[in-house]
Amino acid sequence: MRKASSNWLGKTIMAAVMGVLIISFGVWGIADIFRGFGQSTLAKVGHTEISLNEFRQLYTDRLQQIGRQFGRPLTMDQARAFGLDRQVLQQTIAEAALNEEAYRLGLGQSDEETRRMIFSDPNFKGANGTFDPARFEAAIRQFGYSEQRYVAEQRKVSLRRQIAGTISAGLEPPKVMIEALSRFQNEQRSIEYVKLNAAQAGTIDPPSPEALAAYFEDHKVQFRAPEYRKIAFVAITPEEIGKWSEVSDEDTKKLFETRRDQLGTPEKREVSQIVFPTMEEATAARGSIASGKSFDDLAKERGLKSSDTDLGVVSKSEIIDSAIANAAFTLPSGEVSQPVQGQFGIALVKVGKIEPGAEVSYESVAANLKKEIATDRARKSVADLRDKMEDERGGGSSVVEAAQKLGLTPVTIDAVDRSGRLPNGQPAANIPRGLDVVTQSFNSDVGVDNDPISFNGGYVWYDVLSITPSRERPLDEVKDQVEAKWREDQIADRLRTKATEMVQKLDQGGKLADEAASAGVTVETAASFKREDTPPGVPASVVAAAFRTAKDAAGQTSAGTDQWIVFRVTDINVPPVDFASDDVKKMKDSLQRSLEDEQIAQYVTKLETDIGTTINEDAFAQVTGASNNN
Repeated sequence: MRKASSNWLGKTIMAAVMGVLIISFGVWGIADIFRGFGQSTLAKVGHTEISLNEFRQLYTDRLQQIGRQFGRPLTMDQARAFGLDRQVLQQTIAEAALNEEAYRLGLGQSDEETRRMIFSDPNFKGANGTFDPARFEAAIRQFGYSEQRYVAEQRKVSLRRQIAGTISAGLEPPKVMIEALSRFQNEQRSIEYVKLNAAQAGTIDPPSPEALAAYFEDHKVQFRAPEYRKIAFVAITPEEIGKWSEVSDEDTKKLFETRRDQLGTPEKREVSQIVFPTMEEATAARGSIASGKSFDDLAKERGLKSSDTDLGVVSKSEIIDSAIANAAFTLPSGEVSQPVQGQFGIALVKVGKIEPGAEVSYESVAANLKKEIATDRARKSVADLRDKMEDERGGGSSVVEAAQKLGLTPVTIDAVDRSGRLPNGQPAANIPRGLDVVTQSFNSDVGVDNDPISFNGGYVWYDVLSITPSRERPLDEVKDQVEAKWREDQIADRLRTKATEMVQKLDQGGKLADEAASAGVTVETAASFKREDTPPGVPASVVAAAFRTAKDAAGQTSAGTDQWIVFRVTDINVPPVDFASDDVKKMKDSLQRSLEDEQIAQYVTKLETDIGTTINEDAFAQVTGASNNN
């Protein structure tokens, strides 16, 4: 359509076509797309409709976020295998249900409080540590929000939190649950074990041509060539277009001075204070200290505990009262100040131990600071380049052509599969970390005008240039791979058989040392490990198997394609539960959060049932790529 309208004849024809469409809408109306489940509606919760485009944006953003965490894009198939499609859907429906409930309850939040929340968000603070309107605008635009829509969404988030906080208030995990989980997590086991490797499998003769052909027929799908696509893309992000080399040292040094304390390790001091209501009392107390009374004795005289006087080991910026901070950081260690007029009264300040700070040099951080400044400045240019890119695309230019006209550098990958790998099996190295352009390309087609992907504060445009379909490979093409896989399976079968025979002998009273000597391997040990531990040289599969095996019993497990482990559990220790320990307290907090989440989930489920929830499964399958596999 874009290419057809790039000349005067095409524009005339397209104008006529669009005119017919407009007239047809006027005659037939457009109400049918809003009735029940039209093409634009994915789900309905009460009176709230979740549009297909809204959910597509949420789902795409979630996949990109996870892709950045994994360091590689997540495909639609992988996302469905992990259940992420349903998770995002349920989260979106839950939010809509809570929004409906907030409206029913008449909950609200003032504009002033919403503004305070946004201004205090660290994501919107600039280089000087204060709210940066340009950074705010760029950040919300990245996720497709206008300012009004973002403010409205933040108000909804706050109201949802009010409801959730009320529902979960007062929950506390029972003592028996904490005790059971503590015993489970802290149980320790010890084992003795041997590793059976390829050497214990014996000599594997090469397969006959008939055996190799039969194996290939049974496993042909494993050697099938995947579908490859040739794609081109260009990124317009602050990081890509920011030129840190053009940032002056003068500007960089200004930022360095404002960040000096944050970049280095600030000096910390052990600070105590006693607050007096009047200057007279404070002066008299300082005089008694000068006469030999200790600071601690003075505190006891006034009935103060250490928790009343001790501010801890803190940096200067951590002391709220600037007068107290100035006094504390001018005293030598062990000294008590003269009376100080603070915000909350007259105070005597004492300094204990002093932990020196460590400053960083300008030269060691200059490059990073310049890059940050350049990126911040480039945010203002992203919008202009985005509009120019869209104009070029609207004029019929491909991604590569449009990028070259704007002086940008496009990336072309001749062949990449769904997992982001090249035909040689290596990951495509020229795709920025966290960019999900491969998945998007496999959900598109040749000649399709794709919407740009939001990425790192900017946008990425992409084209699918060609498609090489998946195909079955003949045996001659993959003979070496087939033979290597056949050999791996042979070794694995022999080791499994040998391990099974060894375990049977141990169960009949045999000793692991004797079996190890017979197999030509050495007995190793791993002592006092927990379920989540990975002792040196012990695979995770062995740890898991050991906790499924009784004391003095033997077991076996695979540790890869060419290794099998045989072990015996020699000791089981369950330590007593210490409810006062930090670990148990952290466990209690974690359990409490889980119980709160479960309580809120049950509440939301009841809400969804009472309000009424319906899902357009066809639209859901379209967005998540499931319809492509049907």
